[in-house]
Amino acid sequence: MASPVRILILGTGGMAANHADSFKAIEGVTLVGGIDTRPVQLAEFCDRFGIAGRFASIDEAIAWGQFDAVTNVTPDAAHYATTLPFLAAGKHVLCEKPLATSEAQADAMAEAAAKAGVVNMVNLSYRNVAALQKAAAMVREGAIGTVRHFEASYLQSWLTQPAWGHWDKESQWLWRLSTKHGSKGVLGDVGIHILDFATFIAGQAAVEVSCRLATFPKAPGDQIGEYPLDANDSATMQIVLENGALGTVAATRFASGHLNDLRLRIYGDKGGLEVCWEKNISTLRACLEADLQTGQWHDVEAPVLATIYQRFIAAIRGEGAAEPDFARGAALQRLLDRAEQSAGQAGVSLKV
Repeated sequence: MASPVRILILGTGGMAANHADSFKAIEGVTLVGGIDTRPVQLAEFCDRFGIAGRFASIDEAIAWGQFDAVTNVTPDAAHYATTLPFLAAGKHVLCEKPLATSEAQADAMAEAAAKAGVVNMVNLSYRNVAALQKAAAMVREGAIGTVRHFEASYLQSWLTQPAWGHWDKESQWLWRLSTKHGSKGVLGDVGIHILDFATFIAGQAAVEVSCRLATFPKAPGDQIGEYPLDANDSATMQIVLENGALGTVAATRFASGHLNDLRLRIYGDKGGLEVCWEKNISTLRACLEADLQTGQWHDVEAPVLATIYQRFIAAIRGEGAAEPDFARGAALQRLLDRAEQSAGQAGVSLKV
């Protein structure tokens, strides 16, 4: 029988339901508490998921203490301040991405987690994509030889149509367009995913980045109610990896026809791989050494993986590695910060 794990959910917004459903499905896991400063929303969420413990503050929850781990589903700008108290209390933490909104805060979180000696993971959800993990294994096994070039993109279109809701009327979308509300734009929101996607598969860190950002007019005066619409909508980056390989990375919310699609094409001196997550389907194609002369590509099977939630619980139980951890989240935040700084200098290349 699986050892019991008691989960506290911090924040009861949109993504919290995904966390709750996923944890409830794991044997031996119990949702024991929720935290939100909004009493009505907290009550509705806890009623929906049968959660008994209900707290208006982190201090109240820590004083109660009857939980083993926390899943942090607060907005990006709140991750730093809301995670540190739980680390100090010796609780395991799964934090939504990005880990923080600055390199300094992310480094402090990674250091605090290491000092606390607890399981710490960041929810880079596309690590669950089967094709990504298989491609990473193939690169590490030498299937494509030495990596020389890659091109990656994260394409969304919710600023061009209302498939997920009306962005100009709903706060869950408007805050993502406003730096006043803690948004780092498409670069911080989904750029972190595609940067992780590319560098994890390549098996190398980025050592240099240059970036351009664009914010497009979307409303009269670039403001809707309390939301100045000043966060970036599109980002393009050039990346240099540790071995000198070059790549391009793009992210946008204006990719009409693509609701939520990730792509990576990565090439070595002995082959190439194409990794896609499109319409919630994972695919992997390869052209390996024997087929280079004819340019023949073929499909590669990739096994289904455990989710981030299952891996978090397994790590707490000592049954698996805590990956991706806060150290990885901090490394990605460093890359994001350098990209943002580069964009502020008209795309000047910066060391990471």
